[in-house]
Amino acid sequence: MTKADIVSEIAKNTGIDKQTVLASVESFMSIVKGSLAEGENVYLRGFGSFVIKKRAQKTARNISKNTTIIIPEHNIPSFKPAKTFLNDVK
Repeated sequence: MTKADIVSEIAKNTGIDKQTVLASVESFMSIVKGSLAEGENVYLRGFGSFVIKKRAQKTARNISKNTTIIIPEHNIPSFKPAKTFLNDVK
């Protein structure tokens, strides 16, 4: 399912025009991205959590040049579904 499909379904179910729904969906995604960029987790009760996970520094190999490189510590976004979400999908 794509973003356009989600917008169409919401518009069909609520009767709101697609442009308004698209603006709402875009705003939601922008707010979630902004919060994660600032290091704040986003919790949606009954759906799941968008959280920042910290990856430790590690040593890796560049096999094409046969050298060792160090990958610095960094943060990655992650999604953890709620238990009710998991039960509905199962």
